[in-house]
Amino acid sequence: MSTVADHILPAPASVADAPRAPRAAAPATRAAAPATFGAALPIPAIWWTGLVAAVAWAALGLLTYLWPNKPAGFSEWEFTQEFALGAGVVAVALVALALAPAAFGVVGGRARRAGPWLVAIAVGLAVWEVFTAKLGTLPPPFFAPPQSLVEVYVTDWGRLLESAGASIRLLALGIAIGAAAGFVTGVLIGWSRQASYWIHPVLRILGPVPTTALLPVSFYFFPSSWSTAIFLIALGTAFPVAILTWSGVAGVHKNYYDVARTMGASPWFLVLRVAIPAALPQVFVGLFMGLGAAFSTLVVAEMLGVKAGLGWYLTWAQGWAAYPNMYAALIVMALLFSGVITLLFVLRDRVLSWQKGVVKW
Repeated sequence: MSTVADHILPAPASVADAPRAPRAAAPATRAAAPATFGAALPIPAIWWTGLVAAVAWAALGLLTYLWPNKPAGFSEWEFTQEFALGAGVVAVALVALALAPAAFGVVGGRARRAGPWLVAIAVGLAVWEVFTAKLGTLPPPFFAPPQSLVEVYVTDWGRLLESAGASIRLLALGIAIGAAAGFVTGVLIGWSRQASYWIHPVLRILGPVPTTALLPVSFYFFPSSWSTAIFLIALGTAFPVAILTWSGVAGVHKNYYDVARTMGASPWFLVLRVAIPAALPQVFVGLFMGLGAAFSTLVVAEMLGVKAGLGWYLTWAQGWAAYPNMYAALIVMALLFSGVITLLFVLRDRVLSWQKGVVKW
């Protein structure tokens, strides 16, 4: 049966009359490829990097347990045996993962990807242990061994947990208020020329000023250090969100608006269903930039005024020369801030599903 394409573009005789290869031969060729690929990349039965990591962690445990600590005068590093036992437990777990990696499913897959890091962490802890508790090369109490952090987490976990909770509440309120204010401000500037005329100069003058520089003035205008910290965190978050939202709204292609207007779209529809969705990638960039300002402002506000939080805990530990407590709080702070960024990435991947996986954290 002839088709429209045959009448419009007839094939040359040399091509149309040429014999065609039978279609049954193609599947045979394609079927052979997976077998060759599978034979070239066999799945190993033993995870050798995991065995190396297990040896490294076992060596760390033996080094910590068998090598006596150098007397420090003010501490005997009481949790040395517990730290050595923990390293041994990690070594046993790695041996199990290495000998049967397929039996642990997702956990085994993630451990395999982190294999070199597991070796590096064990080596780093061993070097830290040797130069602090064993040789005393790094002067105490400024440099404490790893087991001192274990002691802090065991004996002072309540105060650390309370401080982390206070920081989370303060950070959540400040970021939420600042993100909302910055988003609305950015949409107004990007959409309305009148709003841009009045708001843009204010942003150009006040936006680049570090929020921590406004701390003394803010204490005068707000009734408590808690409300002052929320205001400063919100201010530090709002500026990058406003600038990037403004850039996203102003950068929407004019054709999008023209197509929507031809279909009878109202101005509110253009803002809510055209401008804002098109600007969302820029909005999330502003949020990520605002998090850095929020973190630094949070710590400074807690160290100077707020009587709670991880920043306050750092100041308290420094006042008592409790340097292990400082290091323990810094680790908790790093994990907390990294978790906040991870949550924002998860939210971004859900909202911007078409950009999922473009930037990974």
